[in-house]
Amino acid sequence: MSSLSRRSFLSATVVAGAIAAMPKALAVDETSVFADAGREFAVPPALLAAISYGQTRWSDHAGRPSRSLGYGPMHLVDGAAAAQQRAAEGKDDSAAIDTLGAAAAASGISADTLRTDAASNIRAAAALLAARQRANGGVVGASTDPSSWYEAVATTSGLSTPAAQVQYADDVLADLRSGMSVSVGRTRYSVGAQPVGSPGKGRDRVVARAKSGRRPTGPVDAPNGLGVEWVPAPYELYGPTEVDYGNHDLAFRPRSPQLTHVVIHDTECSYEVGIKLVTDPTYMAWNYSIRSSDGHIAQHLQTKDIGWHAGNWYMNMHSVGLEHEGFAAQGYNWYSEVMYRRSARLTRHVCRTYGIPMDRAHIIGHDQVPALTTSRIRGMHWDPGPFWDWERYFELMGAPLSKGTVGRAPKTGDVVRILPGFEDNVQVVQGCSGVCVEGTDHGTNFVPLRSAPDASAPLVVDPGLKASPSTTQVSDIGARAAAGTEYAVAEVRGDWTAVWYLGAIAWFHNPVDARTARVVKGGRTVTPKGATAPVYGSAYPEASAYANPAEAQPISPLIYTMKAGQTYVLSDDSVPTDYYKAKTFSLETPGDHVNTVGRTKYYQVNLGHRVAFVQAADVEIS
Repeated sequence: MSSLSRRSFLSATVVAGAIAAMPKALAVDETSVFADAGREFAVPPALLAAISYGQTRWSDHAGRPSRSLGYGPMHLVDGAAAAQQRAAEGKDDSAAIDTLGAAAAASGISADTLRTDAASNIRAAAALLAARQRANGGVVGASTDPSSWYEAVATTSGLSTPAAQVQYADDVLADLRSGMSVSVGRTRYSVGAQPVGSPGKGRDRVVARAKSGRRPTGPVDAPNGLGVEWVPAPYELYGPTEVDYGNHDLAFRPRSPQLTHVVIHDTECSYEVGIKLVTDPTYMAWNYSIRSSDGHIAQHLQTKDIGWHAGNWYMNMHSVGLEHEGFAAQGYNWYSEVMYRRSARLTRHVCRTYGIPMDRAHIIGHDQVPALTTSRIRGMHWDPGPFWDWERYFELMGAPLSKGTVGRAPKTGDVVRILPGFEDNVQVVQGCSGVCVEGTDHGTNFVPLRSAPDASAPLVVDPGLKASPSTTQVSDIGARAAAGTEYAVAEVRGDWTAVWYLGAIAWFHNPVDARTARVVKGGRTVTPKGATAPVYGSAYPEASAYANPAEAQPISPLIYTMKAGQTYVLSDDSVPTDYYKAKTFSLETPGDHVNTVGRTKYYQVNLGHRVAFVQAADVEIS
């Protein structure tokens, strides 16, 4: 089998015939490539399918390697090349597990073939798995209990730490027990739930190795078993006065200020460089860093304290920031399945612990954080970019974005949630200087918004960014409606739906046979009470709320406005109205580290690509 896209690779694993919009059995079908490999090397076919699903979600990436130099649907890692890459980047640990070389040796298939041929990649992984199972003293066989292969699965994963191996092998067995599926367009490929026993001593041995190599931890805030490392961000004075300090602020969250959001970032650097930056007192800090290659997580701040990560002090006050190793323009190469899984578990823990709603109004990208003032809009960040799979992320959190929606045709006045899919949602994204993508064939997380119901019409204008139409440049978010975000329908014409967006009408393609949005049941909206309603990048209190009026923070309307007759989605009606003052190093400084709470009522709304705030007195709820 030559190099294939995910659609053609998955099609090749199912029984011959037309592909219908119904589940297809990957692992149990007699013509499946997993079944062929399982018979040949005496490995349970469903186990091979689960290993591939946990590594790549059954994708061979058209023969291209991942950032950690894993190839094919089984993600066989070229250890020699990975070690050279790490050494060239100046990383201290240049070791990498060479599962590509080991699989080539076990199967007799050349490494070059394993890089580009999907079926050979699966066969070689099966050969390696069987060899490792025998070396561990285990029994092989296509009908054996997958749990008895636990140690072999862990040690052939390509993950370099025992803790990551435990989490990965646990996930493989969990996926087998629950079943797995991938949807590509209207076709769903699946493996049904499988009977799986207890891994027993095999897991005990891997866990013992993980415990022996575990680094000391501090006040980690994470779910049990996630293996989060404590790498503290320094809170230090670095100059002669109380204001010369870094790299975060002490606070008393969630009591004061309240926690309301999780912000998803990417580092725009390697994990190692990110760790150096977050441990520099003259830089800035965020809460967690997640590594691409194995999903390893480091925590830097106690959740009670405030990181400097969002570029908006109000949002910093109320959010937890997660930095993911990678570059937004190349996210398809950096955002690995293991990273998504570990990050989703962490975010679910944070949301459940602190009462943050698990929706796209409260779990947002850095690209959705509003600017505090109009002059700052152009300097706001656009990560994690168009290649972050929001739909997959929420699925992993157990909060699928389709929940609460219906698939009927939208009508004027409805609220719709953007859900275009990811793998086959290929939109035009052009590159920039340095890390670039041109005419990419990678899936994306948005639908483009146009000024008319026509694919050739100009993209809409974001007046905060520029006066001219938005572009397809990878960093230009001005005309992108991202997966999971919600908008109020202004008009419908055939296969095109118009929504209210940044004070104007914006059109997106929403064909009846391949909907890119679903109607939200019970969605709430706001409309201006007067001719216009100003919008804000924060929910700061009124001046009279401050003990010292001279310290009142300006409440500065943004360039955007809601106009009479326009409707926007109300995404939060219980927004905290406050300002946490933290200007000096010491908690003992009189009048500092104080949260001022106001009486002005604000709502959070979906105004454009970014969220925004409006004052309740200026709008009415529909």
